[in-house]
Amino acid sequence: MGEYSEHYEHCIIYLVPPYILKTNCGYCTRVKKLLSQLGANYRVIELDVKSDGDTVQSTLVEWTGQRTVPNLFINGKHISGCNNVTAKHNDRKLVPLLTEAGAIANTSS
Repeated sequence: MGEYSEHYEHCIIYLVPPYILKTNCGYCTRVKKLLSQLGANYRVIELDVKSDGDTVQSTLVEWTGQRTVPNLFINGKHISGCNNVTAKHNDRKLVPLLTEAGAIANTSS
């Protein structure tokens, strides 16, 4: 799984913040809606649509210890699932993380 794992690790660390989900998951829908409301630029990886979704999810469990979705990564850091994302937003910590990652345009000039 090494080369495969390295591909996803590169995607998670270097590309637009990936948001890993399953299409039929209510928690995933909540986080997706929040990110959209914030105007965040993010990349969706839908595990139940991808032919290798089970492998991706197994790799994520190895990296994060989290078996459930959603999984949000910002600047290569695992933010976790719906409850943690919502808590960060409520504590006014989510927007600064997304802004620093370039996922939200910095409007202060």
